[in-house]
Amino acid sequence: MMHMTLYWGKDVTLLIDSWKTNSWLSYLLTLLACFLFSSFYQYMEDRRLRFRSLASSNPSPPSSAGASVPLLPKYRRSAKFATALLFGINSAIGYLLMLAIMSFNGGIFLAIVLGLAVGYLVFRSADDETVVVENVCACA
Repeated sequence: MMHMTLYWGKDVTLLIDSWKTNSWLSYLLTLLACFLFSSFYQYMEDRRLRFRSLASSNPSPPSSAGASVPLLPKYRRSAKFATALLFGINSAIGYLLMLAIMSFNGGIFLAIVLGLAVGYLVFRSADDETVVVENVCACA
């Protein structure tokens, strides 16, 4: 039976049919996995933003006026590809977390929200010093 309202209990089917909790131990391990996975989401977001800022920063000009940097366009292309790949992985993790919350279990909801908060505190709280607006749309 799929719940359509928030409920509390140890019996949860999470994401796939084979991930069912029927004991308190399996439920607590599932809550721990959700907590760690949501903290990992914040870590990946931090890595993606740091890599993006490194990839978009202008390299220092060469010391001699006649020197050229022939690999710069190739570097930019690979950096854009890597940034896009990190964005895709992070988006997939975010959607999986959303689907896990849609199990409507209160414990799962709290574990994911607490994991996101702790992950933000540990990995991304230093981001408050510099504000980078990449898109003003709230949906991006």
